[in-house]
Amino acid sequence: MDTLGLVTALVVHSAAVQDRDGAKRVFESMGGAFARLRRVWADGGCAGQLVFWVNALKGTWKLVLEIVLRRDDAAGFQVIRKRRIVERTFGWLGNSRRLSKDYEFLPENSAAMIRLSMIHLMLDRLCDRRAS
Repeated sequence: MDTLGLVTALVVHSAAVQDRDGAKRVFESMGGAFARLRRVWADGGCAGQLVFWVNALKGTWKLVLEIVLRRDDAAGFQVIRKRRIVERTFGWLGNSRRLSKDYEFLPENSAAMIRLSMIHLMLDRLCDRRAS
């Protein structure tokens, strides 16, 4: 059985927000709640200003932001380490009918539906309904 990725921090925003700016919102929403968090992986779209911003947090957090890039010599599709975890979680969420389309008007409602879907998934895994 695959390990379950627990969503610990969640921010939903419009598509007009860049990934690196959305990542800042995720870090800000976490506050000091995850003081034991040591490493965060991000893709190349988050490189640059976000790295400097996270490094400025070193006084309060012992957090390392690691940018995961694809190889320069790669042509076409390439599996990038750690990205599978995120894509797998999106796949699990896509199985939720309510999340299969963008039905929600408010970002808060979308966040609530994502949390409910993850709770449902975790309960399914904990109860292991397939075994009964």
